[in-house]
Amino acid sequence: MIGFRIYERSERVAPEWVEKFKTIPVANVSDCMSRMTAGGASLRPMHAGGVLAGAALTVKTRPGDNLMVHKALAMAQPGDVIVVDAGGDLTNAIIGGLMAATAQRKGVAGIIIHGAIRDSGEIAESNFPVYAAGVTHRGPYKDGPGEINVPVSFGGMVIQPGDLILADEDGCLSIPKEDVEQIYEAAVAKNQAEARTMEAIVNGTLNTSWIDKTLAELNCEFVK
Repeated sequence: MIGFRIYERSERVAPEWVEKFKTIPVANVSDCMSRMTAGGASLRPMHAGGVLAGAALTVKTRPGDNLMVHKALAMAQPGDVIVVDAGGDLTNAIIGGLMAATAQRKGVAGIIIHGAIRDSGEIAESNFPVYAAGVTHRGPYKDGPGEINVPVSFGGMVIQPGDLILADEDGCLSIPKEDVEQIYEAAVAKNQAEARTMEAIVNGTLNTSWIDKTLAELNCEFVK
């Protein structure tokens, strides 16, 4: 039935790339993707802290319903990130403390919910990565429909099953699995450049001449 289907995931980003990206801030990776990809500012970390990285296991569900999320949790492999498009609706929670604990016990890397969670206090005390758009005490329904391992989209960011998911305090990012090598090389260079800039700031040697040069090129008027 259209809208009520479960697909097998045919590809999955290699674990070695997941490990490599864990050391790169999301902001630097985002810069290397032309700042055109973002999961939306509403997706915030709900856990105590720590980087999230893993292969996307995608779920598209009716807002307020988590039947397919339970099925995805049963299907998940260690290192997966369960990525749920629940329409951004905050009326009903899609997961709570029990499902988060189950995911952690199975070796799931983390959960991203484009929707709400509950048991937020419990989740906030844990280092198991959970990102969501909000919190509500109202629980979910379990009637469907929904789909597993289909493309989902948050804030214009398209996530394909098996893509690399990276998230930290700044938010969530999906990196196409076919582009991980190119993006990683650029992100490492960006990270190293920022480290040099920070060193110059600390040493008081930061060159800011580019600011006036840019203003002049843009014909900015200086008024005395």
